[in-house]
Amino acid sequence: MAVTVENLEKLERKMTLTLPVNVIQSEVDSRLRKLARTVKMDGFRPGKVPMNVVAQRYGYSVHYEVMNDKVGEAFAVAANEAKLRVAGQPRITEKENAPEGELAFDAVFEVYPDVKIGDLTTAEVEKLSAEVGDSAIDKTVDILRKQRRSFAQRAADAAAQDGDRVSVDFEGKIDGEPFQGGKAEDFQFLVGEGQMLKEFEDAVRGMKTGESKTFPLVFPADYHGKDVAGKTADFLVTVKKIEAAHLPEVDEALAKSLGIADATVEGLRADIRKNLEREVKFRLQARNKQAVMDALVAKAELDCPKSIVQAEIDRMAEGARADLKQRGIKDADKAPIPDDVFRPQAERRVRLGLVVAELVRANELQAKPEQLKAHIEEMASSYEKPEEVVRWYYGDNRRLAEVEAVVIENNVTEFVLSKAKVTDKAVSFDELMGQG
Repeated sequence: MAVTVENLEKLERKMTLTLPVNVIQSEVDSRLRKLARTVKMDGFRPGKVPMNVVAQRYGYSVHYEVMNDKVGEAFAVAANEAKLRVAGQPRITEKENAPEGELAFDAVFEVYPDVKIGDLTTAEVEKLSAEVGDSAIDKTVDILRKQRRSFAQRAADAAAQDGDRVSVDFEGKIDGEPFQGGKAEDFQFLVGEGQMLKEFEDAVRGMKTGESKTFPLVFPADYHGKDVAGKTADFLVTVKKIEAAHLPEVDEALAKSLGIADATVEGLRADIRKNLEREVKFRLQARNKQAVMDALVAKAELDCPKSIVQAEIDRMAEGARADLKQRGIKDADKAPIPDDVFRPQAERRVRLGLVVAELVRANELQAKPEQLKAHIEEMASSYEKPEEVVRWYYGDNRRLAEVEAVVIENNVTEFVLSKAKVTDKAVSFDELMGQG
């Protein structure tokens, strides 16, 4: 088999392959003979269909399959011999005017780029740190108490206040006309917790049981109900019941109800601290990893293979359609999504993936078995039965591969931080948690 490779532009290459016609024909004949032994056709017994009839019916499709297989094999062998790192799938077309007794093909494809990573000692990275203080533990205790609050009916002359649970009847009208979702009976909500629009909460706050009130409410322009967004409605609201919230005391009973092993107030706070510190560690890792990856991309020089970028765009578009489908959007799988919506993000992902792969290869930053084990055990420690979670991860190669990718990124992050100009910045717990 003769092979020539021609450089087109940047990462694009063209390879010309030639194959003897008799090799193709011999494989076609072999496959047709095999097919004739099992094929079923009207008027013939199984295995007794004449070869010329089989060839007439299946010859074209078998010839097409053989051509694909043989050209694909020839391309793989030639690329391997030429030590080419092929990116994506080649585009193969048959050439005209091939030498007698031969078939010729052009395969146009891309190769993976050479990745040049600049001097990391000149890279600037801001590294965040955060502490879990008593105030963060206090807030978490308050959240846990609220989740376990009970309610008792207030006296008839008591006014609704923040923290109360109220039951109301309401009806809204726009220009005197009722609208969908604008009416309810015995509707419950907690005052002051943002469950209702501010004007609604403000109207109910201070009302007493049995009292009615009419008030205007302006729906925000970005309100999820498109029919009423930006419009003003007049609401009539009647308070049917007001219940005061009772929060459990911070004591051993609360710790016990939460399943804390050391069922004391100190044990509860220690357990909360441990969980918050783990969450803080993961968030800091994610934020610092992002800063490192930004610095890495800025320091690297490479051309992105278009075929890999396109595959990433297709994958992201597929994910977006699946998300739309889950939200109940009709014909979501046919939704036209322009490639350019995803192109910048896809290019960055591909670029980053190639840079990280090169850094890992050059500096032996692969995930070690003990690192995988430690990471999985740390994630599992927040669950009731950690050993089951560990087994769950080790029971599926895909899940293990996801953990491996995270560990490799952590290794890359530590490596870059050890080389770069690092500026340490302490942030508050609330600031860190607010970064999502």
